[in-house]
Amino acid sequence: MNKSRYTKIFAATVTGLLLAACATTAPTSMSPAPVAAYRDIIDLAGRLSVNYQKDGKPETLSGKFNWSQKGERIDVALASPLGQTLAKISVTADAATLTQADQAPRVAKDIDSLTAQALGWSLPVSGLRDWLQGYATAPGGKRFTASPASNTVTTADGWRLTFVSWQDETAAQPAPKRIDAERAATATSEPMALRIVIDAQG
Repeated sequence: MNKSRYTKIFAATVTGLLLAACATTAPTSMSPAPVAAYRDIIDLAGRLSVNYQKDGKPETLSGKFNWSQKGERIDVALASPLGQTLAKISVTADAATLTQADQAPRVAKDIDSLTAQALGWSLPVSGLRDWLQGYATAPGGKRFTASPASNTVTTADGWRLTFVSWQDETAAQPAPKRIDAERAATATSEPMALRIVIDAQG
């Protein structure tokens, strides 16, 4: 076989192999849609319904809330359905303060136990920092991002969350509209259920 013919056969073989490789290579998958970044500054207003146990008896409370978050500081105002302020809560990295009408402010390190003592039920402020933006911490510390297709998670501290509805389901990362949260009884806490509806956000 002369050199010229050998070169042609080799070139044809290489070309065939390259074409076969191109035909069998899977197409490159598209990059996932970007996830909206967690915001350190938010202002929300909405409605809150709480079902809890007090002295072994079921209790229900409903009303309005305003939530203002700036970095580590959180300010929450709880009001009756008619708008009468029931309590104001301020949480910083160092302490939590709860103020009720005609009462001296109460200060503690732990806002959950502070609200349990003052209100009869614990407001999970540390969890709400994430929940109100559609995030949660799952068991093992895994970060959970809620969406219409994946809207339920049990958190690392035992809350069963369901993100029921959304402000705009067509958004790349929809913001929650309604969140249901349930926690079973434990050795140190009573069963409790929250329904949160966000009416306005900024």
